[in-house]
Amino acid sequence: MCGIAGWSDFRDELENRGEIMRKMRQSITHRGPDASGDFADRHCRLSHTRLAVIDVENGAQPMSSGCFTIVYNGELYNTAELRAELLKKGCAFSTHSDTEVLLKAYIAWGEDCLLKLNGIYAFAVWNSAEQTLFMARDRIGVKPFFYYLYDGGLIFASEIKSLL
Repeated sequence: MCGIAGWSDFRDELENRGEIMRKMRQSITHRGPDASGDFADRHCRLSHTRLAVIDVENGAQPMSSGCFTIVYNGELYNTAELRAELLKKGCAFSTHSDTEVLLKAYIAWGEDCLLKLNGIYAFAVWNSAEQTLFMARDRIGVKPFFYYLYDGGLIFASEIKSLL
C-alpha cells in the first residue's frame, strides 16, 4: 500500500504551495511509512508515500523520465510481460520497479497503456512539456482514488481526508 496526492491548477502557480502538499502527504503517511517524495512544477504538484516492496533502493517516487513524472499506488501482475514488450520497442530501464514499467508504458502508448495493464492501481502522470495530467484507476476500483474538480484545477489523493 502506498499513498498518492496531487494538485493541478492553471490559474495559480503551485511551486510555492509546498506547505499544503506537505499536509496532504502527511495525512496519508500511514499508507506508506518507508519513504516519501514530492514533485513541483509551475502548475502541478505531486506527492507520494511509499511502502517499499519491490526495488527498495531504486523505486522512489515521484519518478520521472524526460518530461513525464508519475505517482503510483498499486501492483501490476504483468510487469515482466510489459517490460519485455517495452524492451523490444527500445525502452531502457534503470530500475526493477513496476513504477518505471508503468511510466514507460504510458510514455510509449499514452492512454492506450490502460488496455495492456493487468493489476490493481491508481496513478497520475504529469507531462511538463504539454502541461497535461493523466489519471487512472483500475477498472474495479481496488486502489482508492478521490478527486475534487474546481474552476481551473483539481486535487486528488488516495484518501478523501487529504482533500479536506
